Amino acid sequence: MQIATCRYIWKLNIVMLSNRIMNSTPLELDLLRAFVTVVDSGGFTAAARRLHSTQSTVSQKVLRLEGAAGHRLLQRERGGVRPTEAGERLLGYARRILALDAEAAAALSGMPSIAVLRLGLPEDFAAGRCTGMLAAFARGHPGLKLEVASGLSRDLMRLYERGELDLALVKQRRDTAEGVERWPEPLCWIDSLDHPTIDEDPLPLVVFPSNGLYRDDMIDRLDALGRRWRIAYSCPSLAGIQSAVADGLGISLLPRRTTLPRHRILDEADGFAAVETMEIAVHHRSDADILVLDLARRLAELVEASGKG
Repeated sequence: MQIATCRYIWKLNIVMLSNRIMNSTPLELDLLRAFVTVVDSGGFTAAARRLHSTQSTVSQKVLRLEGAAGHRLLQRERGGVRPTEAGERLLGYARRILALDAEAAAALSGMPSIAVLRLGLPEDFAAGRCTGMLAAFARGHPGLKLEVASGLSRDLMRLYERGELDLALVKQRRDTAEGVERWPEPLCWIDSLDHPTIDEDPLPLVVFPSNGLYRDDMIDRLDALGRRWRIAYSCPSLAGIQSAVADGLGISLLPRRTTLPRHRILDEADGFAAVETMEIAVHHRSDADILVLDLARRLAELVEASGKG
C-alpha cells in the first residue's frame, strides 16, 4: 500500500501542477469531466445522456469551468459545439487529469486500474503496421489483456455504445461531430489498370453490402451524373473489393490510402471527382483509463502516418 500511496501522491502533485500552470483557481474534476464529455459528444444533449444528467446541469458545469479557467472554452455553432483555442489547450490537460484520477483511485483500492482493454478496429486498420503496434503495446503491459475486434464501423459503434468496447477507431460521416479525434478520409474512384470497365454501359460496380460504407455515395454520384449502373460484385471484405476491381469486375469507391498498384485512380477528367464525405474517428469515454488514452494516442499516430503514405 505504501507504493500505491506514493504513486497517488505523485499523481496528485502532477494534477496540482497542471492546475497551477493553467490558472491559480483549482479546476474541479466534475467540471472537467463535463467539458470533455461535451467535446467528445459534439453537444450538450448527447453529453447529458452519457453523464446521466440534464442538459442544463451540464451547461452550468461548463460555465463554471469557463469562469474558473478565465476563458471561453466552447464555441457554439450550427450542428454542435467545438473547442475554442483555449478549450483545445485545456482539453489535453483535462484528459490527463481525469485519467490520472482514475488510476490513482484504482491504485488506492489495491486493484489494477484496468485488466482488459477492448479495442474495435475497421478491417483496413486491423493488419500491417497496426498489428505490430498492438503487439508492442501488449508486450509493454504484460498484466493487460488486450482484446481486439475487427469489423464494419457501424457494428463497432454499436458495440462501443453498448459498453462492449473501451476504445474504437471507426469510419463515419464528416457531419456527425462525434469522436475524441477526427481526420479526413479522402475517397477516390478506382478502376482496373489492366482491365478497365469505365466505358461499359451500364457501369458495373463493386460494392460493400447494403448500408456498407461508400455504397450510397457511389450510387448518389452516379445518379447525379446520369450514368446507368448495376451491382456487379458485393463483398464485405476490403481485400475482396480491392481484388475484384483489380481483376476487372467493375469500379468502386475506396479510401485513397487503400488503392493498389493494379488500380487506376479515376479523376475529374474521367468524370469522377473526388468524394470527401467520410472521416476516421477515435472514440473513448471521458473517464477512460490511462492505458486507453495511451493506446488512443498510438492509434492517432498510426492514422496520421497512414495519411502520409
